[in-house]
Amino acid sequence: MNQPNRIDSWLLQDDEKPLTITEDPKIPNAATVLLRKQDHTLGNMIRAQLLLDPTVLFAGYKVPHPLENDIIIKIQCDERSNPADALKRACHLLIRQTVHIKQQFMDQAKNIEMGMGPDQQQNIPGQNSVYDPYSIDNSISNTQQSNNNIIVGGSQIRDPNNASQDVYDF
Repeated sequence: MNQPNRIDSWLLQDDEKPLTITEDPKIPNAATVLLRKQDHTLGNMIRAQLLLDPTVLFAGYKVPHPLENDIIIKIQCDERSNPADALKRACHLLIRQTVHIKQQFMDQAKNIEMGMGPDQQQNIPGQNSVYDPYSIDNSISNTQQSNNNIIVGGSQIRDPNNASQDVYDF
């Protein structure tokens, strides 16, 4: 048949890079980011998170062709930051939000299993139900620290103070 293999639409080949950042020569302090094998879901999430950053002047994305699973993100920052750092901050905040949402879901599922309503909570000391990704306090509910690793809701996140470790294990 003429139909492409479905797995090829999201699985990277061995020689493919998932991310390419190219400096924009026409616009000061701007870059173009190519994300391979991604779609509107991730593109819109990253764009929205970038626009919350006060150092970002412009953030937009497009899918170059409907049959290709690539997205192009354009980022322009002011003099306080650069596009690569803004993208990294946005991705870290999205990961934190995703971990927090996962933990809230697991807590609600546990409450339902225990016969409590979905709106009832167990009184856990020190647990804050409001999540602010821009808060100065970097603690997340149900966070533990051990051996320079952070465990959030049973998922291991490596030491955020070590810039060389940008891998998250879920």
